[in-house]
Amino acid sequence: MTETLLRTVRRVGTSGAPSDVLLVDGRVAAIAPAGTLDPTSAETEVVDAAGAWLGPGLVDHHVHFDQWALVRRRVDVSGCDSAESTASLLADVARTGVPDRVLVGHGYRDGMWPRPARRELLDQAAPGLPVVVISADLHAVWCNALALQHFAALVGRPLPAGEDGVLREQDAFDVTGALSRVPDDVLDGFVADAVEAAAARGVTRVRDLEMVFGIDRWTRRVQAGTDGLRVGSGVYPGELDAAIARGLRTGDVVPGTRGLVTMGPFKVITDGSLGTRTAAMTDGSGVLAYAFEDLVAMVRRAVAAGLVPAVHAIGDRANTLALDVFEAVGARGTIEHAQLLVPEDVERFARLGVAASVQPEHAMDDRDIADRHWAGVTDRAFAFASLDRAGASLLLGSDAPVAPLDPWVSMAAAVGRDRDGREPWHPAERLAALTAWRGSTEGGRVGVSVGDVADLVLLAEDPLAAPSSGALRSARVLGTAIEGRFTYLDV
Repeated sequence: MTETLLRTVRRVGTSGAPSDVLLVDGRVAAIAPAGTLDPTSAETEVVDAAGAWLGPGLVDHHVHFDQWALVRRRVDVSGCDSAESTASLLADVARTGVPDRVLVGHGYRDGMWPRPARRELLDQAAPGLPVVVISADLHAVWCNALALQHFAALVGRPLPAGEDGVLREQDAFDVTGALSRVPDDVLDGFVADAVEAAAARGVTRVRDLEMVFGIDRWTRRVQAGTDGLRVGSGVYPGELDAAIARGLRTGDVVPGTRGLVTMGPFKVITDGSLGTRTAAMTDGSGVLAYAFEDLVAMVRRAVAAGLVPAVHAIGDRANTLALDVFEAVGARGTIEHAQLLVPEDVERFARLGVAASVQPEHAMDDRDIADRHWAGVTDRAFAFASLDRAGASLLLGSDAPVAPLDPWVSMAAAVGRDRDGREPWHPAERLAALTAWRGSTEGGRVGVSVGDVADLVLLAEDPLAAPSSGALRSARVLGTAIEGRFTYLDV
């Protein structure tokens, strides 16, 4: 038997009266007024929380974990405001020496650039070196001539970039997939560091929607000691047959992972993105990846095999299509992103039992791009409060590396719709702190009760009483536990 006694905690969702909480064999066994519970043996771990706030563990419902781990080692170009400044930054890096064969930048947002990307800028930035810059939304890559040649050889086909050197959607995904082919031990080391960082922000579980089926990678990592997160690993259409052949249904525990790795959802992408200007819109712009009939057939097959659908939809046309697919199949699941909705679709989420898996920080990153490229309709963009009022379930996440894997960033953006001292953007769509908290916690719980699995977070302040969105962004995490085992502790 394993036992931990948390002394003098205040539980989120209560009056804040201090309590002692006893954890036994991974569950909350007892809660009593502070000072009234004692260890039952000399082996009991005692943690003096000194009035810290205790809540259920935090969840990021949408990450690309390998990409997040890799991005932390790439050149950050997110602060560049033009193609020229991006190329200049990469040229500076190239002059200091590049240890790998390819110079990789990440985070460009060209939706507000005064001039478009040009391939020659990257050719000149690092002569003799392949250069690729990944867009912040992952839906585009900007390459120089050598990079286009290099990656065409790796993916086994020509890459149809024009004079701008930009590849979009599936062509871009193929390049980022090739960039991810690093030795297992190297990638696993990067992932282990990223897992520790997530635990330090109170995260106990992620839903990993990496584009390559990750069950075996995560099993290997857990068995090697990377055990600081629960992971639900999703699968895309290209590997749907392989997933079905393994007989794993969404939520099933993967053998050999101590219960930490489960089968995730079936992820399918319907359209592009706002930042790359490929989101499928009701005005006919953007791209759709599949015809309606093909989507229905794929989703129906996945559902029959026990896989819950997670359907990417950004533009209003794509969201209508995604909801039509759920209705045709008669399935429940999630729409990932749900960034722009026509009014009549808002209530359909609740009626169809489809959860909106949203990434609030995207609204802060893309508010100016939306105002330019979705001019006149941004009152129905990132419509979190409207979905909540309609009775839809809201699940919060980051889409890391598109935004940081940090639930406090997501909650702050949802509650404040502000950042960097700017006025709130469409403040009518702000969420209440309680709703944002529920959308970020294990099982949508507010507090901690006897019988709960002891996936927990210790906090310096009450998250439901944060005085501002800035306070949420900088929330101090004191401890994180999975089944009562601390993955992070700073008390």
